[in-house]
Amino acid sequence: MNKEKLLEVKNLTVEFGSKSKKFRAVDDVSFHIYRGETFGLVGESGSGKTTIGRAIIRINPVVSGEILFNGQIISGDIGKELDKEITRKIQMIFQDPMASLNERAKVDYIVSEGLYNLKNYKNEEERKAKVAKALLDVGLLPEFASRFPHEFSGGQRQRIGVARALVMEPEFIIADEPISALDVSIRAQVLNLLSELQDKLNLTYLFIAHDLSVVRFISDRVAVIHKGKIVELAETEKLFRHPLQPYHYQILEERRKRSWKYMTQIAMTIP
Repeated sequence: MNKEKLLEVKNLTVEFGSKSKKFRAVDDVSFHIYRGETFGLVGESGSGKTTIGRAIIRINPVVSGEILFNGQIISGDIGKELDKEITRKIQMIFQDPMASLNERAKVDYIVSEGLYNLKNYKNEEERKAKVAKALLDVGLLPEFASRFPHEFSGGQRQRIGVARALVMEPEFIIADEPISALDVSIRAQVLNLLSELQDKLNLTYLFIAHDLSVVRFISDRVAVIHKGKIVELAETEKLFRHPLQPYHYQILEERRKRSWKYMTQIAMTIP
């Protein structure tokens, strides 16, 4: 059976800085993501992985190359209607649940922000129903909509961040290190939630991380990025059993002991 490509990144290059001092954060990167899969993008801090995610969601401008979503080019200048469609269909879950939520706003507004921006609801009753469903989908009570972020734990705050993405009814979610700021015991819960939501809502993920054990746990395929270049890309188990790049092998060795302890903790939390 042929798999459908939902997202394609072709020869992507992203640069920052002035003409005299340019820094190439992403250098001629290419990959594709199939509909319904979780594609892991792993690398050290500063390797360019978050820059790629932000380029896909049209935050970082592209110097060269193309990004296609459902066969349509979404990088560079695009029409207003396509931009609106992409804003709805591609959502992002951010790394730090403490920093990514507006402390002065109630959960109802935080989750509704995308709906307000795109006017993606018919009336106030429908908006509230969408917020309630999104909160229920991530395991939170609809009554929590009247509270402020500081009233929640780190794990609950990240669930609010997930609800903010889900309320837009997206096809594709970029999860940018969504568990790295959480306690180990909470990380497994959020990973399990993301897996359950993927099955339930037919979601596709780009899962960005620096921790190989997390990527191995959740991803179907993995790309390893180093200094702005993809140095390896393969199905998850194949990549971990037979790493081709010395860089990848070195990371595996450095984190092997820590990963074993962490994966044991995750396994103990799975029903």
